[in-house]
Amino acid sequence: MTRDRPRPVPIDTAKGKVDYDILPSLVGYNLPRAQIAVFAKFATAVAEHQLTPGQFGVLTLIGANPGLTQSALAKAVGIERSTMVAVIDGLQRAGLVERRPSPIDRRSYALALTGAGQKITETLKNLVADHENRVLSDFSDSERDTLISLLQRLVGNC
Repeated sequence: MTRDRPRPVPIDTAKGKVDYDILPSLVGYNLPRAQIAVFAKFATAVAEHQLTPGQFGVLTLIGANPGLTQSALAKAVGIERSTMVAVIDGLQRAGLVERRPSPIDRRSYALALTGAGQKITETLKNLVADHENRVLSDFSDSERDTLISLLQRLVGNC
């Protein structure tokens, strides 16, 4: 069963107007467009720190969970462990994260923020909060909460 949805007004391009057909009614079309827009604004908001949204997420999780292993962190973020190793390598080279021997498992490392990592994470939290407020400036608090809730439900359904 398809839902009738209003189509957006076609946009002008160099060759005329573009008909988006079914695309505007698809979650899979709108989510990446929204992500690209939000990430572009994020990049501007944190430009002087040269960190990605993913790196910010990793720093935040490590800061909130000192001693977290790379495997547990990869699972929390939803990426492969081998990908997480590369992320941590980069953050370690930047002096933001350090690996310490795990006190409970000698086969793994416990992750911790360095002093510089703690400082930049706190700075970024403030910048990201401002960024979120800007990109959601025409949303009410209720709409913002609903959007977050619906996105979380969507993740749970996948």
